[in-house]
Amino acid sequence: MAEAAREPPPQHTDFQELEDGEDLFPEPSATPESEPASLAAEDISTNSNGPKLDSLFNDEDPEDLFAEATEEVSLDSPERDILLSDGPSPAITPVTPPCSATTPRLGHDDMFTHSSFDEIEEEEGGDSFDMQISVSDPEKVGDGMNAYMAYKVSIKTSMSLFKSHEFSVKRRFSDFLGLHSKLASKYLHVGYVVPPAPEKSIVGMTKVKVGKEDQSSNDFVEKRRSSLERYLMRTVKHPVLLKDPDVLQFLESSELPRAVSTQALSSAGLLRMVNKAAEAVNKMTIKMNESDAWFEEKQQHLDHLDVQLRKLHGSVESLVCHRKELSGTTALFAKSAAMLGNSEDHTALSRALSQLAEVEEKMEQLHHDQANGDFYLLSELLGDYVRLLGAVKAVFDHRMRTWQKLQDSQILLQKKREAETKLQFNNKPDKVQQVKDEIRELETKVQQGERDFDQISQTIRKEVSRFEKVRVKDFKTIVIKYLESLVQTQQQLIKYWDAFLPEAKAIS
Repeated sequence: MAEAAREPPPQHTDFQELEDGEDLFPEPSATPESEPASLAAEDISTNSNGPKLDSLFNDEDPEDLFAEATEEVSLDSPERDILLSDGPSPAITPVTPPCSATTPRLGHDDMFTHSSFDEIEEEEGGDSFDMQISVSDPEKVGDGMNAYMAYKVSIKTSMSLFKSHEFSVKRRFSDFLGLHSKLASKYLHVGYVVPPAPEKSIVGMTKVKVGKEDQSSNDFVEKRRSSLERYLMRTVKHPVLLKDPDVLQFLESSELPRAVSTQALSSAGLLRMVNKAAEAVNKMTIKMNESDAWFEEKQQHLDHLDVQLRKLHGSVESLVCHRKELSGTTALFAKSAAMLGNSEDHTALSRALSQLAEVEEKMEQLHHDQANGDFYLLSELLGDYVRLLGAVKAVFDHRMRTWQKLQDSQILLQKKREAETKLQFNNKPDKVQQVKDEIRELETKVQQGERDFDQISQTIRKEVSRFEKVRVKDFKTIVIKYLESLVQTQQQLIKYWDAFLPEAKAIS
């Protein structure tokens, strides 16, 4: 007995090898018994992009998909609130989980009517996907600080998923934030990229609530309306999120439960700030030994892309400011030319100056329109993708968390095995059985952790592939539209100057 106890247990040797940098996560067995019950491992086609992207950026709503970069990095950003909060999740439409006690995650077949994600993406990528969403008619409800803006969400579709082909509902901004919170609590931890909702703006909304209607307030409301519309389009274009019960309820139900914990200045908002700070510190203390070169390369690529997008976004914002200044300066020039023409005694010169003032007034409008094009087409697109990259990074963070949980379980299992060896050596059979039961429980937990880690890694690969394809299409569409707007502006400028040139030559 003593001789057997002096031999180191084989499990301890394995653990030492793991500490020396061996792969902690072997590939799961292909047998049906080892498949995770939390989510089916069906392949997800990356060719599903829903309706054509032109529907995302129509002429009536040229604004970009999410809020601008300065808002994206604020502490009020909702896309990571679920990640960092230890409190209860927002109320979610019940989804029946699988019965297995070792796999408490959402069951795939209980969530969706399709038997596989492949079928979902085939349907969304084909001609059967026919859905148009518009957010319109912003309406102020109430007075003072209790006021809020309500928006009309209109849906046109021929999909059998919905009860009717054309319908509309009224939603307030907090309803959109509540929808995002529910989706994030369901899908982020399993590796799905949940499009971030537009951010709250305390200053902008306060002016709308208590101030008079002016141009800045109208611009704020229009920008928010457009960003909400794009948020919904991105959400329903995701083949998994479209089938979610909370999304269907949001689009179809006439009344929604009041969203909670969405206020920026509240105890929940303060808790989110504290949790974010704690999470940032925690991330710095976790060093993951990445064994997959693909994830390491993608993480570096996303970090580099994020830096470059932020730089370009700042440059485009400066361009927008300069164009607006040019528009204002052109208006002053037009006014001065008109006044000079009125005071000029020479008839031909007076007429030429007056027409020059008219041309400059038209140019002032063109510069103003082009500044709006710079903002809504380019600036908002870049700001959207800065925030969307944050959502992509969030699933990478969840993968690291899953790895850390697996690591902790393996360490605890090793300690229990060492304790079992000591008990056997000290001849304490009464406690050995209890430790063996704990070891079996931990072995099950480690196996489930390995399956969860493998599953989230597979999902992230597919989600990143889908993100890259959609990103390229979005940028192509917007860049083409932006170039077309520039060409149209320059052609109009040439037209105005060609019409004025004969008048200038007629001065004698």
